[in-house]
Amino acid sequence: MEKSNFWTQEELVVALNLYWKVPYNKISGTTNEEIKKVAQILGRTPAAIAYKLMNFTSLDDERLKKGNKGKGSAGKLDQVVWLLYKDNWEKLSLDSATILASIQQKTVDIDLEKESLEYVGEEKLRLIKTRISQQDFRQRVLASYNQKCCITGVSHPSLLIASHIIPWSVNANERLNPRNGLCLNALHDKAFDNGLITITTDFKVKISREMIKRSSDLFSEQLFLKFENKPIGLPDRFLPNPDFLAWHNKNIFRNGKI
Repeated sequence: MEKSNFWTQEELVVALNLYWKVPYNKISGTTNEEIKKVAQILGRTPAAIAYKLMNFTSLDDERLKKGNKGKGSAGKLDQVVWLLYKDNWEKLSLDSATILASIQQKTVDIDLEKESLEYVGEEKLRLIKTRISQQDFRQRVLASYNQKCCITGVSHPSLLIASHIIPWSVNANERLNPRNGLCLNALHDKAFDNGLITITTDFKVKISREMIKRSSDLFSEQLFLKFENKPIGLPDRFLPNPDFLAWHNKNIFRNGKI
């Protein structure tokens, strides 16, 4: 039986976290398996979950700038939850995971249990928090790029990486910021991490001189050189922060200044 139309704050936290992990064009109560899964846990219909996600679009500045108003206005409690978690990505991930685990009468680390057996106490808790946050960061970034590599368009999920522009180890404050992420395939992620390629502040691919100098084969031509100065596929939301890209250009890219 479908619940009351009145949503609790805990349900809205879960829905908001889901909102950021589902591509706009895949918000559907009939075809999206993640929405169906969350609906079953919350005891609501998939259609109700999908409709709530569409309500959140009325609060989403990036969508509003594009003239998209969503399927109706968000309620007062929707707005409260939206503002409470605005840019607080770790808290949103952990609170949502805790709520879902509580509803299912499970521990929040159920999916990480095998990996965390050797850890105890604070060390184990830190591992759990990190892994949950990393998983959500990946889903948010991939969803924003409609699950396609922004350079090549590759879309097979097992080949896609949520690549950090400023590495995880360098800036703790921006680790989970989706605007510090790019959706890349595994090969170009490796090249990006090693400074063989970068993305300029006007969102174009730049190949390092080192890569160009050593790339005389057809393989390199097709996978790297042909993308030189080509624009990346921009995300529906979480446009890469130009300041983060400038940092990568200066500190990671092997070509020096662009």
